[in-house]
Amino acid sequence: SEVLAAEAVCCLNRAMAALRDIWEEIGIPEEQRLERTDVVRKHIKSLLDMMVAEEESLKERLLKSIVLCRKELDTLCKELQLGPFETEEESTILQMEKNLRTRVEVLQKQKRDRKQELKALQEQDQDLCDILCTALFSIDTGSVPSLEDLDRYRRHVASLNTLKEQRREEFVSNKRQIILLMEELDHTPDTSFERDVVCEDEEAFCLSKDNIVALQNLLQQLEARQALNEAVCTELRTRITALWERLQIPEEERASSA
Repeated sequence: SEVLAAEAVCCLNRAMAALRDIWEEIGIPEEQRLERTDVVRKHIKSLLDMMVAEEESLKERLLKSIVLCRKELDTLCKELQLGPFETEEESTILQMEKNLRTRVEVLQKQKRDRKQELKALQEQDQDLCDILCTALFSIDTGSVPSLEDLDRYRRHVASLNTLKEQRREEFVSNKRQIILLMEELDHTPDTSFERDVVCEDEEAFCLSKDNIVALQNLLQQLEARQALNEAVCTELRTRITALWERLQIPEEERASSA
């Protein structure tokens, strides 16, 4: 910078010398030369003053940005539950401003990412709760979730997904058996729950704990009716066989009757 400053002074001296030569060749009187020289001085001073003012303005903007970045960093660190950001005290104003601004951008992205993930988890949680008829996960939606909160929420949603799949498999398996038993028993669904089980879309069936228990009870009731019918049939067959024996019915007639 010192070399460049010396070169700038040399350029100024050469320019002034050239101006003096031109004025002398033109024949401008000494008094007017002084006036013109003063005009040049004022012009150069004005230009330099303007440049200095611009650089001072830049410095003020950088210092103001540093203050704002520090303030925003404090807020972000509290929201994200992070420790305070430490800056290198020996760094220049320009480097400090850049470091702070970069850190602010990084934390702002972290904040956006956490909020977006929270929103996505809440949507999944709501859908699962509608299907399973369970309560929503308890979390403060007014603040930025911590990494631990998000991890707990992920595990909660994962457990609900597992429960949903377990209940879905149980529902599909029991529904298949119920339909077969109803056909065998010639039973027409006569309650809203039975119609929901047999006729409604499987995806629309509410997989609540109460519904799964009711489904199991319905299956047990149908199985009990089937077992009772089988027992009655067995008893009737035994009585028929006894009557055949007493009446000495030929095997050919028994086969046709059977």
